[in-house]
Amino acid sequence: MLNKICDLLEKTGNIRRSSYLWNAINAMLSALQSPVILMVMTRTNGVYDAGVFSIAFAVASLMLYVGLYGLRRFQASDIHEKYSFQEYQAMRFVTCGAMIVASGAYCVYGIGFKGYGPEKAAVVLLMCMLKLVQAYTDVIHGNMQQKDRLDVATKCSSIRYVLEVLGLIAALAVTHNLLLSSIVCVAVSVIGMMLTTVNAGRRYCTSYRPSISREKFRTLLIDGFPIFISLFLNMYISNAPKYAIDAYLTEEIQAVYNIIFMPAFMVMLIANFIFNPILTSYAELWLSGTREAFRELNRRIRQQLLLVLGLTVLGLAVAWTIGIPILSWIFGVDLHAYRIELCIVMIGGGALAYATFFSTVVTIIREQNFLLVCYGIAALAAFVLSGILVRNHGILGAATLYAVIMTILAVLLAVLTFKKLSDARRNLQNA
Repeated sequence: MLNKICDLLEKTGNIRRSSYLWNAINAMLSALQSPVILMVMTRTNGVYDAGVFSIAFAVASLMLYVGLYGLRRFQASDIHEKYSFQEYQAMRFVTCGAMIVASGAYCVYGIGFKGYGPEKAAVVLLMCMLKLVQAYTDVIHGNMQQKDRLDVATKCSSIRYVLEVLGLIAALAVTHNLLLSSIVCVAVSVIGMMLTTVNAGRRYCTSYRPSISREKFRTLLIDGFPIFISLFLNMYISNAPKYAIDAYLTEEIQAVYNIIFMPAFMVMLIANFIFNPILTSYAELWLSGTREAFRELNRRIRQQLLLVLGLTVLGLAVAWTIGIPILSWIFGVDLHAYRIELCIVMIGGGALAYATFFSTVVTIIREQNFLLVCYGIAALAAFVLSGILVRNHGILGAATLYAVIMTILAVLLAVLTFKKLSDARRNLQNA
């Protein structure tokens, strides 16, 4: 049975086309996870539980980056295999352990200082464990991508996403209990991981036994640290309005903000599914060191920038015209007072997509140390502005905060990216 599952996952007529297709499907399923669950939850459990789930999912998404340690892009573009899979996996075990500790510490902090009840803290912890599954499977998927089988990796994660959503929705429909439903969701996710990712990974990974020397661990820790900090700060920045709402406003307002936030987040995720398959090809162009390859790399970068702009403009047009009626109907919540907020958040979503792309390029050209400055400035702006805007202006302040900090981040990363590419072009001309 396990071998038949592997055969089905590997079956394809064209690996490259299948990689793009399944990466698109995977990105869409990832983007739809939270909206679909919220849509069901507002009807089965009400807006309050939807708010609890929203902040739990936001905290778990932040903790996910502790587990990932920013190494997927590094691993996928490590075409000369500076580090082996066993070394990447050993590092992932350490970072997943740190993720568990950080998640538990946040829940204790929530109970002690933020007024979390035991049930809310438990839901937050369970959502963190759900993301822990994703953090571990990612290292196996990265190895598959190195072996040019991104299609298999994205099929595995797509199946797991579907199982997680179906498991949570089914449990909600039967029990109307968020805590029990979260337990079911985590259990289903683990089963899905074992049947797909771990099972299929046997054909690509040399061994599941982690092994790493002290020196390799130190260098990998150093290589990944700038990416980890930048991505962790990126997630903090993205969710700063949610954390501020959690601190100053109500669960009901949290649910409303998360509903209008969904379309903007989907713009970034749709752009992301286009970015992921290009990592290896961009790295190959950069490492070739020829003028022709550099011109091709610049051409592809311009194409991606225009694509993100098109997605953002399209999303903004839909948000202004039919966005609010559609969201109100889908989630069963009256949102007609929030059209301006939705459009502001959409602008922020486009800026985040740009920021994600620029950070990807900077990682490929191995200038990731400079990311810390950009994300540090944006995170500082978020920290300073979040309380002021959200406490005084509610959801409008949260939407404005999101758009402002995303724009700051995108501009900083754009300046950094074009500066480094300009330096590289000048070096080629002088060579």
